[in-house]
This record gives sequence, C-alpha cells and structure tokens, in this order.
Amino acid sequence: MIATALCRHFARRGVRVAPFKGQNMANNARVVEGGEIGVAQWLQARAARVEPDVRMNPVLIKPEGQTSSQVVVHGRVDHDASALPWRSRGPWLWPAVKEALGSLSAEYELLVGEGAGSPAEINLTDTDHANTRVAHAADARVLLVADIDRGGSFAHLYGTWALLEQAARARIDGFVLNRFRGDAALLAPGPQRLEELTGVPVVGVVPWMEHGLPDEDGAAAPAPRPGAPRVAVVRYPTASNLDELKLLEQVADVRWAGRPEELAGAELVILPGSKHVAADLAWLRERGLAAAVSARLAAGGRVLALCGGLQMVGESLAGEASAVSEPGDGACLAGLGLLPLRTHYTHEKLTRPVRSRFADLPAPWAALSDLPANGYEIRQGRTEPTGPVPSALPDGLGWVDGPLLALYPHGLLEDPAVVEALVGERPARTLDDALDDLCDRVMAGLDVARVEALTGLGAQVRSMTRRRFSAGTLGERQDEE
Repeated sequence: MIATALCRHFARRGVRVAPFKGQNMANNARVVEGGEIGVAQWLQARAARVEPDVRMNPVLIKPEGQTSSQVVVHGRVDHDASALPWRSRGPWLWPAVKEALGSLSAEYELLVGEGAGSPAEINLTDTDHANTRVAHAADARVLLVADIDRGGSFAHLYGTWALLEQAARARIDGFVLNRFRGDAALLAPGPQRLEELTGVPVVGVVPWMEHGLPDEDGAAAPAPRPGAPRVAVVRYPTASNLDELKLLEQVADVRWAGRPEELAGAELVILPGSKHVAADLAWLRERGLAAAVSARLAAGGRVLALCGGLQMVGESLAGEASAVSEPGDGACLAGLGLLPLRTHYTHEKLTRPVRSRFADLPAPWAALSDLPANGYEIRQGRTEPTGPVPSALPDGLGWVDGPLLALYPHGLLEDPAVVEALVGERPARTLDDALDDLCDRVMAGLDVARVEALTGLGAQVRSMTRRRFSAGTLGERQDEE
C-alpha cells in the first residue's frame, strides 16, 4: 500500500518511476507483456502511470498447497525451479531478480521497491530476494513499515533493526507506522524513544483506511451492503484472481460462501478461478456445494463460472498437469457435468490479453449481449464441447446454457458496463480514483520532504539523476522463500 502510494506521488511530480518486487508470493496475478506478475506490482505500475511488465516482479511464487508452489520467472512458469526444494531455489532465482533490477534501473529515474514480510527473518536470510539483498544490489535507501493495527509495532521495528547486520541497518532512514487508529498524540514517547535507541526517526504515521483497491493475495471479506443485490462467491481453498471482483463490491452485497446455505437468497452465484482445480472440486463435493450449485441451476438461479470454475462445471478434466493429478499419470477426473465440456491439461500455461465481445445471449444474461469482453487469460487446460452448447464468447472463450454462464477470461467484471449488466447498477468509482485517494491519504501522513530527500529529489525533479528508493514492509504474511 505504501509503495503504491509512493509510485503515484512521484508520478504526479513528473518523475519516471516504476515499481519493483524481486520475489512475490500470490495467487492473484495479472497478464502483462511477457507473461504474468503479482497483482500488487500491476497496481503499482498503474499508480506510476507506466505500462506494467514482467521485470517489475521477476519471480512470482504461486502456492498450490501447504508445501508446494508454482514458480514463475520473467512471466513464465519455470517447471525446473518449481520442482526444486524450497531452499535450493535461491541460487537459481537470484540471477533473474538481479537482471530485472538492472534493466529497470537503466530505464527509469526512480524505482520504488516493495519488500516482503520482514528483512529480519534470520532463518531466510540466504534466500531473501525481496528485502536486504535487493536493497544492497540497488544501493537503495530504505523505509521500514510496521502495521501498528496488529500491535507490537515498536518492538517489531526495534527488533528488526537490532537483528539486521550493520550494512543493512545503515540503509534504514525512516520508520513508518501504518494502519493507525486514533489520536497520534498518544504515540508519545514511543517514536522519540525508538529514535534514541536506533538513530532512525519515525517519518510517518499513516491512518487505517478503506483504500478500495484489490487485495494483493486472496481477498478480505467484503463490507456488507444491506439492500444491494446479494452475490455469493464460492471461496474454495485455492480460489484465485479474486481481486477482479473488487469493483462489484461497490454495487452488490458480495459474500464469501463456504456452505450450501450461504447460496440461498443470492441473485448471483460465482464460481471463481482456482489454482488447483482438482482439489477445489473435491472440496465443493465434500462441502455439499456441488449439489447446492446443481440444485440452484435446476431452480433457474444464475451461476457465473470463471476460468477454473468453467473447467469444474464441465464433464471431465484430464491430462498431465497438477491441476488434475501428479504430472505424467494421465488421470481423468469427473467434473460437475453441468455443461457438455471436456478439459485437457498439459504443462503449457496460457497467458494472454483478451479483446472480445459477448454474443447475443438469452435470458437471464441478455443484458450482456454485444458488450465488449476485454480481460486476460491465465490458465492451463484447453476446453472443447462434447455436445451442442451455445457460445457466449467466440473462439472457445465461453459457453452458456440457461442460467449457467461459463467464461474463460478474467477481468471482465472490472468493466463497469459488465457489472451493471449483471446486477443492475453501475459502479461510480474507478481504479484511478482509488489510486489518487490512496496517495492523498498516505502522503498526508508522511514527512514528504524527508521521503523525497532520500531519493535525492530537489526542486527540479525533471532533471534528477537515476536514484532508487525502497519501501520494506512489516506486519504482513511472510511472502518470500
């Protein structure tokens, strides 16, 4: 959040700025030129008003279970790296991080680097691709950010500073207290004492806020909207790309659903994307949600299935990808059998932008007819009909059968016109509005002059030389190796 606000701030100042995160861990990803990156760096690039590309997040780790993950390097799945034990990945991945950092540094005046978890995770120092090692490689100045809403922030900041080696400690030029609720005057004498102990000043107290941006990973429970149309989103364990539903929250009462009874009364049920279709399909059946979805369709209730959800509602899933089975065993898995579709998996992953248009759709989807359908594909598996079924989008991108609409592209619900066609009201606030508001509120809590001084910015910002700025984070889930 802080890094995103800084990207927008420096872009407003006329600086050619870009985001960077050496290694991210998230199942919310976006398709950019060259492949996929974490949604956080996509948002930060939008904040910086530059085109996002794979160099901004050269290594993306996508969890597939408690002890396994898919490794994306320079936008593409690296099967060899994915197969390596966790600690063995470090030497394999660091060259990609260093290459991307050098390339961006040569192209932009300023980089805002987001850290991950904590730079003082001393059990992970040898595999740190997002914090101290990046700061050293970039010769960066560092802000250390703590989430005060969780409690213990002064101890977090002091303990982190104390555990760092001297060279890393010397790069820290400021502490920021983030997500603060209440009267900032009550913080005294904490900031003063912290500076006495470390020599590092507190350069900002940022208030807790509803920023309106998609979450970096997963999605927080949406705020209730009594009286708005209810939309139930089935939240299976490895649901992915939930960030694409953020716009919907402005005009609908969006609820996460994990039990059959939570579908009752919803005007629309969404089966979202999935990072592990087979596991999430088994979860649907175990929870009784598979039967509940079938019963809803039989009663005429609308169900929208997206990407992995589309694959689930078909007849069968087969192939060599881990979405179905262990690679190479050629297993076949029965789908929900709600559409005559068959999906076959290979190791190839499809990532590409989509510019399409909805067909002339029957009720209850008629309001979508002929609307633009612009988004992105990020999936494994090729799907083909096994019997007659009308197309909702051309080129095998979607099908429709009565109250069931199944679509492959992500991002369609980020179009206000599509949201309006689904729930009857058009969202008013754009992503750019949210980025501007975030910037205004974050920068109001920071000592802007001090922050700009760390980058070498003077009055003539357009003539600045290339320098770098790095924002580390505390209080988040550990997001690195």
